[in-house]
Amino acid sequence: MFKFYKNRKKFFAISCLLLLIGVLAIIFNGIKLDITFKGGSILKYSFTGQIDLAKAESAISKAIGIDVTCQETHALGSDERNLVINVAGDEALTPDQQIALQQALETTFPDTTFKYGNALMVNPFIGRELFTKGLWAILITSVLIVAYVWFSFRSMSGPSAGVMALVALFHDVVVAFFVFVICRIPINESLVAVVLSILGFSINDTIVIYDRIRENERLTAKKMPLADLVDLSINQSLSRSINTSLCTFGAVTVAYIFSVIYDIPSIQHFALPMMIGLISGAYSSIALAGPLWVMWKTRKGRSGYEGR
Repeated sequence: MFKFYKNRKKFFAISCLLLLIGVLAIIFNGIKLDITFKGGSILKYSFTGQIDLAKAESAISKAIGIDVTCQETHALGSDERNLVINVAGDEALTPDQQIALQQALETTFPDTTFKYGNALMVNPFIGRELFTKGLWAILITSVLIVAYVWFSFRSMSGPSAGVMALVALFHDVVVAFFVFVICRIPINESLVAVVLSILGFSINDTIVIYDRIRENERLTAKKMPLADLVDLSINQSLSRSINTSLCTFGAVTVAYIFSVIYDIPSIQHFALPMMIGLISGAYSSIALAGPLWVMWKTRKGRSGYEGR
């Protein structure tokens, strides 16, 4: 039987290292905001020929000195193809920048004909409102999770179980956010979707382990030390947690591979952080939530259930 509580400091060190890497990534790379939240310009060009979106983004960014994202769209009912260029910023592109942009496209893809379509300005107000509502959704979800765990596991000290579950969830949310930062994925509505999805998967694993702890508490008549009881419960739940996470991870991986093959950035920006979040969720449920709960319960030197 693997001693999770005995090795808790190693797990805590791993988590601290991951968080440190994320913080350093923010310091050195910054946070890349999508046009939805930052505002900016959207330019559309119709074209004939073939283009590489990554090369187009690099060439345009270098020409105008602003980070851009590019998407390829197809008009319904026709073979017309469009290049949609999102330029984040507080001001519209100047005429000189638009000329430099088109020249960059023509130089990078000399065999492709580009025709300017239109340009739109995007107000960041809607994005900020969406982000605010997303944060409220995450906050409300977190509170409801703690309340549910508190009530369902009141026999094993519900408040502490709920708080430790929330700490593990916070760990997973931060890891998912750092994936956006490290991989330079623009922060947009995908972040909210990823976070809410991870909260659901991660708390499910934690509840399974808590349920096993509660059952073993009953079977051992509360005579087994907390650390041993939690280690036993985690080991009994280990294969289920790993198998469930692997199945979900496999499904999301297929979606990610599909999005890479067909160059669908919106799916990529959801699937990649979700894959890492699933791994983090399984890890936090197994290696963090239980040991943290034991530490909470034994902070005054108690090793069993007496004095709850």
